[in-house]
Formats: sequence, C-alpha cells, structure tokens
Amino acid sequence: MEGLRGGGHGEAAVDGGDERWVEDSSVDYQGRPPLRAATGSWKAAMFIILIEFSERLSYFGLATSLMIYLTKVLQEEMKFAAKNVNYWTSVTTLMPLVGGFLADGYLGRFSTVLFSTLIYLSGLILLAISQLSPRLKPERNLHLHETLFFVAIYLVSVGTGGHKPALESFGADQFDDGHAAERVQKMSYFNWWNCALCAGVLLGVTVIVYLQEKVGWGAAAVVLATVMAASLAVFLAGWRHYRYRVPEGSPLTPLVRVLVAAARKRHLHLPADANELYEVKPQNIKRRLLCHTDQLRFLDKAAVVEHDGGEERRGAWRLATVTQVEETKLVLAMVPIWVATLPFGITAAQVSTFFIKQGSVMDRRMGPHFTLPPASTFAMAAIGMIVAVAVYDKVLEPYLRRLTGGERGLSILKRIGVGIAFTIVAMAVAATVERRRLRSASPASMSVFWLVPQFLLMGIGDGFALVGLQEYFYDQVPDSMRSLGIGLYLSVIGAGSFLSSQLITAVDRVTSHGGGAAGWFGKDLNSSRLDLFYWLLACIGVANLVFYVVVATRYSYKTVMAGGKVVDDKAGDIECAAAAAAAAY
Repeated sequence: MEGLRGGGHGEAAVDGGDERWVEDSSVDYQGRPPLRAATGSWKAAMFIILIEFSERLSYFGLATSLMIYLTKVLQEEMKFAAKNVNYWTSVTTLMPLVGGFLADGYLGRFSTVLFSTLIYLSGLILLAISQLSPRLKPERNLHLHETLFFVAIYLVSVGTGGHKPALESFGADQFDDGHAAERVQKMSYFNWWNCALCAGVLLGVTVIVYLQEKVGWGAAAVVLATVMAASLAVFLAGWRHYRYRVPEGSPLTPLVRVLVAAARKRHLHLPADANELYEVKPQNIKRRLLCHTDQLRFLDKAAVVEHDGGEERRGAWRLATVTQVEETKLVLAMVPIWVATLPFGITAAQVSTFFIKQGSVMDRRMGPHFTLPPASTFAMAAIGMIVAVAVYDKVLEPYLRRLTGGERGLSILKRIGVGIAFTIVAMAVAATVERRRLRSASPASMSVFWLVPQFLLMGIGDGFALVGLQEYFYDQVPDSMRSLGIGLYLSVIGAGSFLSSQLITAVDRVTSHGGGAAGWFGKDLNSSRLDLFYWLLACIGVANLVFYVVVATRYSYKTVMAGGKVVDDKAGDIECAAAAAAAAY
C-alpha cells in the first residue's frame, strides 16, 4: 500500500495500490483495512441516513411547536418565549462543538453516536413522563412541569451535541476521497443526507405536530421515543458494513504545535524555495498530504528545518510538516467565513420563531373540517429545501459539470453565497407580507398561505447555503477533525440564534426608548412591528453579503497532493498544480 491517493479536489494517484482495499486510514469492525466491496459507500450510508431521519423528526417536532407551547401552555410573553426558543436553539447547535471534539479525539464517531442517541432518547422519555403523569401536568403544578419540561428538552440538546457532528461525519467517512467514483458519490451524499433530513422535518412538522395538537404532547413524545429507539436498532445492525476512524487524541494539539513552532522560529528567514520546507514521505504514512500555499506565510516558519552545529533540530513542538502547517492555515482561514455566515444564521432563526408565530394568528382553515396547526407551516420550508436539493443534484450540478469540465458544479462557497442571497429576498418578502397583514382590516382573516413565499424562499436558501456549509466545514477542515468541522457548521446556526436573541433585546430597548414607549415588539403580533424587524434583517444581510463575497473570493481551497515523487523528506518535486486547478471549480 505504497500508493499516494490524492483526495478532495485532486485526482487519485495510485502507485501500486490495490483497488480492493480502502487505503484512507480507516478500518473495518475488526480493526483491519476495509475491503471496498464489503464496507462503506451507499451500502453503509443508508443505515446512517435513517437514524438522521428519526433525529430530525424528533427535533423539529419539538422545535417548531416550542414557541406555541411556551406562549400558550407556559403562558410566556411573545418576546420572552422567542428568547427562550433562541437560547435553546443556540445550546442545541453549539453543543456539537463539544461532541465533535470528543468524537474526533477520544470516543470515535460510532461510539459518540451511540452514547448521544441514548441521552437523546432519555430526554424524549422524560418529556413523555412530564406530559402523561397526572401529578406533573401544567394545570396541576406549573412550576414542576416547567422544570421537567426544560430538563427534557435540554437533554435533547446534549444528545444532539454528540449525535449531529459525529453521525454526519461518520456517514461521509464511508466514502473514500482517494477513489474517483466514491469521491463523486460523497458529493451526492450531502445532498441526499439533506433530503432525508427534510423528510424527517416534513413529517415532524405535520404528523407529530398534528398529534401534539389533537391528541397531546405526551402521545407525540411516545411516538418520537419509539421511532428513535427503532432507528438506533437499525443503526447498530449495520456495524459490520461501516468504515471506522481510530481517534488519535485531541485534534487541536497539532494546530497548537504549529503556532508554537512558528513563534519559536519567528526570527528565521523563510527559504526562497518552498520545496526546502519539511515534509514526510507519503510512503511512510496513510494520511493525505497537502500542497503548500502562499497564504499566512509566517506559519511556514514552523516547517523550516533548523541546523545546530550541522545537525537538524527536531521535535513535535519545534518542527512541523508542510501538511500540518497547511491544516493550521485552513482552520484560521475559516474564521472570516464563519463570521460572514452568522447573519445567515440570524435569518434562519426567524423561521422557527416569528414565522411560526405569524402563522398562529392567521386564517389556517383548510376546508370546513380541518385547521392547519401553526407549526405545520414550517413544512413549506422543508418542501422548498427538498426541491432545491433535488434540482441541484439531478439537474443543475450535472449541467455545470459538463459546462466546466470539473467534478463540482458550483464551488462550495459560491453555493453558500447563492443561499444567503435567497434568504435576504425571503426577509424582504416576509416584511412585505407582514406589513399587509397589519394594514388589513381583519388581520386574523388573512390566509396563512400568504406565508408560502417566505417559507419556500428560506427553504431554497437552506438547500444551497446549509448543504454548502455542511460540505465546506467537513471538506476543508483537517481530516482528523471532521466531526468538529460539522460542529463548526452547526455553530453558525447556534451563534446566529443567540445573536438573534441579542438583536431582539437591543432593538426592543432602542425602539421602546428603554421601555417608556411602544417598541417593535409588543405583547402580541398585532401590537408589534415585525415588518420593520424583517427589513432590518434584510439590510444587515445585504451589507454582509458584500463582506462575504470579498472574503470568499480571497479564500484558498484545500489542495491535496495529486502525485509525483518526494525527495529527502522535503515537499519538493510534488506537482500540486492539478489539485489546485481542480479546487478552483
């Protein structure tokens, strides 16, 4: 197994490798190199996608009804309920940073999925108990019920913290980046992962929400716990088909070592030829090696070989490889991209809060005998996302591949940018619709289907931006921290929800002059100016889109060595041009 496999954007280069075996450092359930025909690919990914369906079914069955539950059952004011929903969403989507770190460095992704699913299941069971036990019902003891309710949903948050980053990256691990066919399959994997996700969302905001409305939250919680337990059993049934990654300790340690080594050698001069920087022989390791780039050149000093009395000075905290330096550059380069996508996270937070609340005060009758539950309006966003992902995967991307001659249609960052643009338009449409509702002689008689355009636009935006963010943070992080990368993607939504809460507080304080006058957020929607808040978000989005375009155009994608020979442990004589060209698509 001495062949070097270029992954990601470069073509695979195999020098004597055996196609029957996977050579990407993964192992099978017995700890051996995986046999390609028996493990991984879609045969394994389908087990994994199924449990994601059940998790999203549970999460959105709870999340989309949470605003209604807090205001109607727990009797919270609208702005306080919105803050509580945003705080819960923030914790739920920031916890994956912790879960991803543990999955990558210590527990492994399979074990993290198992343990976190059990925690998630315990939260659903406690939620069912708090709803079904007569002594714990809100009309009997509101304070105790409220306490147990929040404990239950925050257990779901903790479970999601390990489940989301580990499961998605574990699914992507089933495809070998160094194998051309599997690399293309992985691009489709992220698209169909999100279709399964949206299918779970769609049933969660229709069937589960209907159960909550017509039968009760207790019955809905029992159904969710049963489905989650069944999907866990299916997930465990596929264990022989999975490809596993052995955790190697903290994925952050190599990054810190590069920073320390660069600081220690800050007074040294960089060689004119980057080929003189230190790199290991690809034949000695199974990990993919990265090409040298000219960004953040000061970090290159970590790979400068020191000579003391004619002898080389080495050590993990003194000398880093070019690959380790480039991995550190990748992580640092992600910071401005992460910041530039936060306003997208803020707009996404409105769908499960104010969009749902709008639907609750509009005419939701569908015929003489059926009234649409408020949370079910979220189904329109899920439909928009399913359509966008399916059209992109089956129509747009194949066309763009033929047009450009590359493996990818739109580049990852362009796809995210298109999604952000759609969400800006969605905010403008939402503001226009809300203004019309407020000016209506009878706001409650306005049909809920006026909300269809803003939900669909947000769903289409998610189909571009969310899928792009997932792929970006999985693909562009170092291979050893891919679960943490998915955690970073989710943190965009979490931080966006938190910032949405802070923005609501700030806007309320400013527009109400510290509480002395009526502001944009009243006790209900009819006394609020939600249309102005939407316009504010649209303006923030436009300004941020300009910033995002500037940052994205300056970004350098990860380029993996595509082939060539290595001489004297240096990075020289390795052709990275092909990989860099492929990354540009």
